[in-house]
Amino acid sequence: MNKAAVKKKSHIPKKDRKWVLLSLVVTAVILVYGLWSMLHLYISTPNWNDHHIREAYKGYGSQARILLFIVLGYYVSLFVMKRKWLDAWAQIRKLAVKLLGIARRVHVPIAIVAMGLIALHVIGAFLFNFKLDFNHITGLLAGIALLPVPIAGIFRYKKLDRQWHLRSGLAFAVLFLIHAFL
Repeated sequence: MNKAAVKKKSHIPKKDRKWVLLSLVVTAVILVYGLWSMLHLYISTPNWNDHHIREAYKGYGSQARILLFIVLGYYVSLFVMKRKWLDAWAQIRKLAVKLLGIARRVHVPIAIVAMGLIALHVIGAFLFNFKLDFNHITGLLAGIALLPVPIAGIFRYKKLDRQWHLRSGLAFAVLFLIHAFL
């Protein structure tokens, strides 16, 4: 029997593996530093609802928002290309194909870093200023909708997801946009 056939296949393709691992390391560093800085703010600030603490975890949410727009840009580019809206303009289509390739390569690594920033945002919101208002509830719903997205993404690599990554990601995107802008 061939040793290559017996060898267990990894979930992540070889061409993406180094970027995914690098983004996991960057995310771990961001998480450790973010938790350390929030703990430091908590210890040095007598009032939990202090402006500095609120701004710290809101900053993580704003950074995650920028990264999520890059992640969602992949799906917008893919949608435009599948609809063949750019076929009439050859030069723009060539540029769009190159941008789609870049967006596909950075989709997973940037999403991993964004999830780390979202985790810091959620931790800060729960620890320091959670209220049952519209903004916090939509954030909580968006966080719950985000949970199946990376799991379905792993199944997506193995071609076993049956579009669950796209569907759960779309549900998260809608709730995220409501949370971020309303």
